[in-house]
Amino acid sequence: MDESALRYFAQQGDKQRLEREIARLRALYPNWTPPADPLAAPANIDERLEAIWRLYSEGKLAEARQAIARRQTDEPNWQPPADLLDRLALAEARERLLNASQIGQYGTVINVASGNPQLLTCSEVDVLWRVAEAFVRTDREARAQDTYRYILSNCDNPQERLATMQNAARLLSPPLVNELLALERPGETGTEEAGTGEFASVRDDLARNAVARGGSDAAITVAEDQLARVEKLAREKGSASDARLLGWYDIGRERFRQAEEWFSMAREREDTADTAQGLALALSARHAYAEAEATLYRWRGETDETRATYLATVANLLGVEPRVKLSGEVLQRIVAEVAAARDVPAARQLGWYARAWEQHQTARQWFETALRWNPDDEPSAYGLALTRHLLGDAAGLAEIKRRWAGRSDRIRQVGMGAIEAAPAPGVDTPSAAPRPVASETSAAPLPRKAMPRSTPRTVASGRRNCPAHIHPETLSPQAALERGWCLMDANRPLEAAQAFEIALRAPAERVRRDASYGQSLAYLRSGLVDDAAVAAARAPQNGQRAAELQTAILAERALGAFERGRYTEALIALEQRAQLAPERIDLMVLRGYAYLKMRRFEDARRVFEAAAGTGSRDGLRGLADLRAAMGSP
Repeated sequence: MDESALRYFAQQGDKQRLEREIARLRALYPNWTPPADPLAAPANIDERLEAIWRLYSEGKLAEARQAIARRQTDEPNWQPPADLLDRLALAEARERLLNASQIGQYGTVINVASGNPQLLTCSEVDVLWRVAEAFVRTDREARAQDTYRYILSNCDNPQERLATMQNAARLLSPPLVNELLALERPGETGTEEAGTGEFASVRDDLARNAVARGGSDAAITVAEDQLARVEKLAREKGSASDARLLGWYDIGRERFRQAEEWFSMAREREDTADTAQGLALALSARHAYAEAEATLYRWRGETDETRATYLATVANLLGVEPRVKLSGEVLQRIVAEVAAARDVPAARQLGWYARAWEQHQTARQWFETALRWNPDDEPSAYGLALTRHLLGDAAGLAEIKRRWAGRSDRIRQVGMGAIEAAPAPGVDTPSAAPRPVASETSAAPLPRKAMPRSTPRTVASGRRNCPAHIHPETLSPQAALERGWCLMDANRPLEAAQAFEIALRAPAERVRRDASYGQSLAYLRSGLVDDAAVAAARAPQNGQRAAELQTAILAERALGAFERGRYTEALIALEQRAQLAPERIDLMVLRGYAYLKMRRFEDARRVFEAAAGTGSRDGLRGLADLRAAMGSP
């Protein structure tokens, strides 16, 4: 019997390995009794063998192999202990498996594991986790669940059990995760989970994730027990992030009073841009625009999204009736922000605000400013026409009528005895629309630089010529639907999305279905992918339309993920799209570049060669970039 490993681990004070070695030797030799003092050296200690064991213990496997070879050269009759060779082989297999896992060679991970079952034990939980992930990445989710189940059924380390459940929750689908949660044990006394369960934190995170998804997509229904769990966490644990999650969840369902409560709670604990934006939207819903402006002002420039919400809040504040008399300080900072952002709706409302206080010269300046920023803004032109008429500027009124001849009937009628008044409160004011649903820290859509992007082509027949400026609120749902398609043809997608929003109020299912489809296309054309996904779910579509929208949304998500350097997410989106439709050549090239960025060179080569085989120049360019990355001529 070779007790050298036993002695070495005792010398190193490695109690865990010492106990495992004792267990192994007892299994091999049932009549063997461990020495009372493993450190006691035998009469004839083999120092060269001890040195090899030391190299093995330090993970210097190649050096250990070299030391064995040197001794066999020096002593031809010497044979290394079988246990040492077995351990070296197993350690080398483990090293191959870890390296394969780190570079995404999941097939190799599974092959190495299947050839070395000694690695698949509770003493090698990290190996088991990597094998489980390899099964998931190769579309064998049930096998991954079996791996996690083995750990939870056989292994006792509390930290490793919790980490196992966390990994499973991250990689497996909810039904499989729920089955694994049934293997939960009572929490240990003295721990946070005492009296509940060892996976309480996992259940908390699952509930948070569900509420977060519900906050991003109003069509998602969150289970009552999960919602109640997050509410309890928000109230008892004092977490600002939990309160924020609930606030956005309620915003998406237009439960603004509840949302205001949650955002106020979150703001007391941690004032952030995200919290202030949500609270401002909730306050705006009950027309508390002044409070909303004060809440968001500090964070107005934090992101494009907070700036847009702030400017929409400002426009609402200026346009509310009866007019609110603002302090000089507030008005001054509003003017500065509107000017810096060159925001046309807010500038226009500053014009109407000045008119309301009979500051007609100031009103004229703001209407003219709005038109400098956007010469085609009809409401600003109308306000300027009214103001010039009021100031007796006949030449100026005639000039603006000439510019808008044939485009605005109400401008034509200014000064002709028709009723001339400012628009009703809020008509020209952009509403504080619900938050875009890309993420908790959503940013403006990124430009597509490297890859072309496309959206499904809309087809509509018999559409009328759409006038340049009509506020969608004045239209019936059917008329708004027709105007939305006209605006799409004119490549004005954001205006089209507003028109489709009105059409979604129609009682007829057909109109709502077409409006949902159109709004999704409009957001896609504007690069607002998550908004497009929400719009697509607002009314049921037939199979062809649903597939068309889904493939376009997944393509945009893949492009966005690639641009953000999230290459694994890009590949996942491309895989999902490939299940719905054949892969376009440009997306095939995108897949190749994702592999290249992840240094999966063989996968990248295979994809680029396939693209190049179709005559794609991008595919040929990809092969050249691959060679450069690999250092080939």
